[in-house]
Amino acid sequence: MDVHGPVQAKVTSGNGEYSAAQCHIVGPGDVITKDSKFMRGHGAYEDENRILAAVAGVVEIHNKLICTKSIGGRYNGEVGDVVVGRITELAIKKWRVETNSRLRSVLNLASINLPGGVLRRRGAEDELMMREYLKEGDLISAEVQQVHSDGILSLHTRSLKYGKLGQGTLVRVAPSLIKRCKSHFHNLSCGATVILGHNGYCWISPLVSDEEAAAICAQDRTGQRNMSSHAVAGDQAIAHEDRETIARLGNCIRALANKKQLIFDTSIVTAYESSQRYSVKDLLKSGVIEEINEAVMQVLHSE
Repeated sequence: MDVHGPVQAKVTSGNGEYSAAQCHIVGPGDVITKDSKFMRGHGAYEDENRILAAVAGVVEIHNKLICTKSIGGRYNGEVGDVVVGRITELAIKKWRVETNSRLRSVLNLASINLPGGVLRRRGAEDELMMREYLKEGDLISAEVQQVHSDGILSLHTRSLKYGKLGQGTLVRVAPSLIKRCKSHFHNLSCGATVILGHNGYCWISPLVSDEEAAAICAQDRTGQRNMSSHAVAGDQAIAHEDRETIARLGNCIRALANKKQLIFDTSIVTAYESSQRYSVKDLLKSGVIEEINEAVMQVLHSE
């Protein structure tokens, strides 16, 4: 297994001595520890008083609990995660959402903001209006509200920063490459907004100014609009410069993901600045990808 870029995790050596300074990558069936004082968690199993890895990934230690975080594969949701997803189906009082997880996520009718910000119990009229709020194919940003025992994620959009997304570009990367930060909504100085979903879905859209965001909030309160405050309406013209910036940012994220670099605001901005001497279409050439990633690693190592 080839792994590029730094991976930060609490890890263990085979003799049961644990260190946070090194990275221990294991494969399915590898012995993590024989120490009986530890308990197995997600991605691990017990066999003959040993804890073994069930998936290929990085070993993590939480007190006495040993887990293996998969390097690739599907997204395993946690409460509070920011996700970007696509509506795939309407059901009774809920929408089913594709979020790159093992099972379809669910957005309940009671977990959204009604147009106009009305606070009331959802009734039969709201069920009939569900396709007016969100329909199949719509992209949304949401937060994980609950993780059920069977792995299904319950989402909510009870905030103005969440909701239906407008014009922009969706870039898909491995969920393990998204660095967990305090905020996953970034307004970049280059004139674009980036939403980095924990599920590996990155949304890039034109930057919405403070005045436009205030107008969006006012429209939402009057029921004229039911979208995220970061969204640009589908009938609004986007300047050529903004479209080029979005395309460049998208290729920069793809270049970082190609070399398994952690994706967060600093790495994206550094890659964007390093890509200025190339055209947008040249950013996915192997030589250019190497140069961009080298520049990003130099900046990250100097901090």
